[in-house]
Amino acid sequence: MNPNIDYGIAEYPDSHEVYSKLKTLLSQPPRPLRQEKLTEYLAYFDNQCTRSKNLNVAARRIIPGGVQHNLAFNYPFPLAMEKASGAYLLDIDGNRYIDFLQAGGPTILGSNYEPVRDKVCELLQTCGPVTGLFSEFELKLATLIQRFMPSIEMFRMLGSGTEGVMAAIRAARAYTGRKRVVKAGGAYHGWSDQMVYGLHIPGTGRLEAKGIPGSASAATDEFWPDSLASLRRVLRRNRWRGGTAAVILEPLGPESGTRPVPFDFATQVRALCDEFGTLLIFDEVVTGFRVGLGGAQGYFGVKPDLTVFGKCITGGYPMAGGVGGKAEIIERFASGLGGKTGERAYIGGTLSANPLSCAAGYYALLEMERTNAPVLAGRAGDRLRKGLQTIIDRHDLPFVTYNQGSIVHLETTAVMLLDFHDPLKLARELKPRKHIMEQMGAAYTATGLVTLAGSRMYTSMADSDEVIDDALARFETVLAACR
Repeated sequence: MNPNIDYGIAEYPDSHEVYSKLKTLLSQPPRPLRQEKLTEYLAYFDNQCTRSKNLNVAARRIIPGGVQHNLAFNYPFPLAMEKASGAYLLDIDGNRYIDFLQAGGPTILGSNYEPVRDKVCELLQTCGPVTGLFSEFELKLATLIQRFMPSIEMFRMLGSGTEGVMAAIRAARAYTGRKRVVKAGGAYHGWSDQMVYGLHIPGTGRLEAKGIPGSASAATDEFWPDSLASLRRVLRRNRWRGGTAAVILEPLGPESGTRPVPFDFATQVRALCDEFGTLLIFDEVVTGFRVGLGGAQGYFGVKPDLTVFGKCITGGYPMAGGVGGKAEIIERFASGLGGKTGERAYIGGTLSANPLSCAAGYYALLEMERTNAPVLAGRAGDRLRKGLQTIIDRHDLPFVTYNQGSIVHLETTAVMLLDFHDPLKLARELKPRKHIMEQMGAAYTATGLVTLAGSRMYTSMADSDEVIDDALARFETVLAACR
């Protein structure tokens, strides 16, 4: 662990204990909301969110599904937000919510943080958002990231986490001369053709790969998400197929730790990669700077060969992504005439590293350092998780809550634990359990809480004790109504 950086995880959860509780929850019939309470909560959307509802009706005529990205969907229909500030969101109907989505994780300072916003507005008055040419903030941001994460000898800015993963895999293949890439089953590493494999549910392979040729993911393998033995088997098998270019890993476990891994898991994977001469890629799209300014790699004390960044890199501003790591690998991304003949790995991105994104990221990281935001956000996560556990115990519910600092999980159906170990159970219970989870998310929203899919919350520096205690009172209203 980097001794010069404080981290937001005060106590790492016991993954074996968490899995045991989740398996117990999965073995029982779901505990949905009582019908009269569900009816009451759904009525909220019809009565209090009319402008959002009308917008969604109109949007469905021109936008597939009525929303442009997955995070924006919530049951029974998406809400249109008008204001974001600190711990709160305000929709176009004037309803206020405690914001535990935080744009999917990047706004650790809280939404629309004023000191960063002021710097961005200042830049817009002079330079504008994009010039197509070099900006000093490209260098400032890259230098700051390098200071926080020593494994980042060189850094290339891109437009999203998906692009970062694509670039990291391309670099790994170019550097090693090998094709095969290994991921944890169920992990989400963006939506590129090669990574839409074993998506969300371990063992599903190409189930979600509609419109993607089989050749695109033919060199992608998956291992069981918390099994080192499974990873070893894949790496050993790949020796006979030309070797493995890289293993890509979310350090906390797939889906921001929804399938948590033991504390020493990343260390053990690093050792396996070294044994098989394989590069290790950390996907720190969420954990970078949220776990601490040194990322999960600093917290665990593990040095990856490449690190992928996404939404975290700009503190919530757009065009957020990049990849960094060993200079001898990242040098293959040199633009213009800087690449070595015959070894250059081509990547583009006209708006990558634009002045707005780089300035926003630079000032956001400085503010996070000044305020110790990851630690404050982690303390809020601890308070939220402890309060949720008290509610669960008080009402004798089988639900499971745990947190990795400011990433808080509340599992009421354990739908994410379904897998191909029991394909009949998966086929029978996936849709019903997912729908109950969506209903829980709707109930939280109707009581003034915005979560990610009704099962994950991201806390921020803006979540004071008063905000968390208010949220817990709202959660209890919902959880107490489960039959």
